[in-house]
Amino acid sequence: MLMPDLTLFFRIARPARAFPFLTIILLTGLSAPAAADEAPLPYELTANTDIAPATGIGEEPARYLQNTEIDENILLPPARPQDDEPDRRWSRDYFAVAVGALNTPKYNGSDDRRTLPAFYFRGRISGFSFSTRGTNFQIDLIRQQRGQKTDFKFGPTISLRSDRSGKIDDPQVAALGKRKMAVEMGLFAGVTHTGVITSEYDQIGFRMSASKDISGRHGSWTASPTIDYGTPLSKRAYLGVSASVNFYGKGFGRYYYDIDTDGSAASGLPVYDAAGRKATTGKYTLGIAGAYALSGDLRKGFTLIGGAQYGRLLSRFARSPIVADVGSADQWLFGGGLAYQF
Repeated sequence: MLMPDLTLFFRIARPARAFPFLTIILLTGLSAPAAADEAPLPYELTANTDIAPATGIGEEPARYLQNTEIDENILLPPARPQDDEPDRRWSRDYFAVAVGALNTPKYNGSDDRRTLPAFYFRGRISGFSFSTRGTNFQIDLIRQQRGQKTDFKFGPTISLRSDRSGKIDDPQVAALGKRKMAVEMGLFAGVTHTGVITSEYDQIGFRMSASKDISGRHGSWTASPTIDYGTPLSKRAYLGVSASVNFYGKGFGRYYYDIDTDGSAASGLPVYDAAGRKATTGKYTLGIAGAYALSGDLRKGFTLIGGAQYGRLLSRFARSPIVADVGSADQWLFGGGLAYQF
């Protein structure tokens, strides 16, 4: 049994008190894989501070931080801080920042890798939560009340998709030409519940997000359901896992994975049109994230954060020559850094 004095991905509290905990997933973009962007881990817990704690550099410029396709919580899980004041209705305000590095494929489906800097910021004001994920911004419009066990989420998102818009090392893929950055807008909805398996402080969550290209690049949509679970191991340490599946519209597959006759002639890769024939399941991802508080308390101060994510391109996407012939369907992400909460 895990010690009951922590917070799932960072929230330790007195009964009726919770604290935002940081952790990151500094995932960067331009060529980051198309996978977990639609899949964030809503790690948030309630905990009891009355219980004694247990013992125990990249080629692309920084503006291309983290594609929306990466799970933000591989390195930085969310938190839902609350206030000790008995008269306060909403969870207390907080802000958290994280900086670090991400090692990722050059683009979704690539077998070339690079390391990039990453930055993350999140917070809450008067019960309304918001966060940045590199080139993604989202707001939860359902206010968080202090002490609640079940938390519903809903709000808008806007993001930039920069897959294959930067430097491409593979000469055949480079011959196909760069893709222009896409602007996507959408909505997310989800629910998390605290006190599930190991104690009254672990948490399980489900989230569904969907977005539409409004820039006329791929002109299509993406959608992803995500499930995640996290638990505190002690007052200093936290561990979380997540799983998601990504679905893509026809235009998405056509823009990023199909090869027309002109592209085939320029690159030497065979003509391919299956990815854009119909909407399909394009990828699944599995992630793990952890945090260790340097201050000795996950609720505040500096925290070391790190994580890994495995993604696998599927069906029509995996069979594209961009992946099958000169890339890889297996997509690994690794990240780490330092977070500070105040």
